[in-house]
Amino acid sequence: MADIKKVVLAYSGGLDTSVIVKWLQQNYHCEVVTFTADLGQGEEVEPARAKAEAMGVQQIYIEDVREEFVRDFVFPMFRANTIYEGEYLLGTSIARPLIAKRLVEIAEETGADAISHGATGKGNDQVRFELGAYALKPGIKVIAPWREWNLTSRETLMNYAATHQIPVDFTKAGKKSPYSMDANLLHISYEGGVLEDPWTEAEDDMWRWSVSPEKAPDVPTYIELTYEKGDVVAIDGIRLKAHEVLAKLNKLGGDNGVGRLDIVENRYVGMKSRGAYETPGGTILLRAHRAIESICLDREVAHLKDSLMPKYAEMIYNGYWWSPERKMLQAMIDLSQEPVNGVVRVKLYKGNVTVVGRQSVDSLFDTRISTFEDDGGAYNQKDAEGFIKLNALRMRIAASKGRKLK
Repeated sequence: MADIKKVVLAYSGGLDTSVIVKWLQQNYHCEVVTFTADLGQGEEVEPARAKAEAMGVQQIYIEDVREEFVRDFVFPMFRANTIYEGEYLLGTSIARPLIAKRLVEIAEETGADAISHGATGKGNDQVRFELGAYALKPGIKVIAPWREWNLTSRETLMNYAATHQIPVDFTKAGKKSPYSMDANLLHISYEGGVLEDPWTEAEDDMWRWSVSPEKAPDVPTYIELTYEKGDVVAIDGIRLKAHEVLAKLNKLGGDNGVGRLDIVENRYVGMKSRGAYETPGGTILLRAHRAIESICLDREVAHLKDSLMPKYAEMIYNGYWWSPERKMLQAMIDLSQEPVNGVVRVKLYKGNVTVVGRQSVDSLFDTRISTFEDDGGAYNQKDAEGFIKLNALRMRIAASKGRKLK
């Protein structure tokens, strides 16, 4: 502990990280630098400054990283059509490498000896933060209070805060949601409370970004998404920055009951966890991106991407964003997106995202060949006979040798 003079803490301004500030000061006798990231979580981050100042923090970083988050992390992930275990759109996972990067950068800027975070010893986030930090700065020291202290419940945290006069809004804290929540521009996650029983349905008033499909409008909403090299650059013809695209799609999707998810997932640390997620904009992005790829990508390129996607998703979920294997895959994915340009029209209606049109100057869809009408000789149907026989050759040989295939 004696060699720790200054620590950079990922600081939300909430109860847990406010307690960590004081705990670090008391147990490590060190200076604490706080870093608060505005990832589009929908809450004011500036109040974190006053709380940090009240605890004697001298160096306070509060940064709007929404554009960097969507442009450099969310959009590259969606170019791969990434989902974990068939459903999860990785809203929490993809934010952690950005936070880890800034923690390391701020540590270098301020001459800090270590970084710290408020992730518990049961979850994935501790792995994601620390793998990222070690990849970017191999000798960095990491302090994870939840793996060290004896404050094991919300009640003990509240008592610690009261005892040490930590500036927490106790009135608000007493009415805290029963769920453990994480929010950014891509999603809101909910864990704990009644969700700890996988048989119990989530309460309807839990959801914050979306109306229930039953209460969504009776009239569908149509939108057109313009793609350039695999990324959405405009909605209904209006060009937007990356974070503006996602914010707009969140609003449109949420208003139409899009993006609710209830799953049990396999955490990297070994346990199963039940979580609920709201990802309205991401749900639209995934559906629309697959649609524009369907007319722009070569078949084998598309199938190769699909075969590699589960591994890519696993890398992000497990915290390996900064690994050489993820960077290698990203280079391949990004190369595949060069011809992914055009417009996709989708219909949002009562929780559903339906693709109703797609067009591109880079389209490989040839109506002369695919038509059911007279193709004017563009495709010689007699060619199919040899194609079929050649592909059947190995099975014909096996059968002729008496091998049983059933």
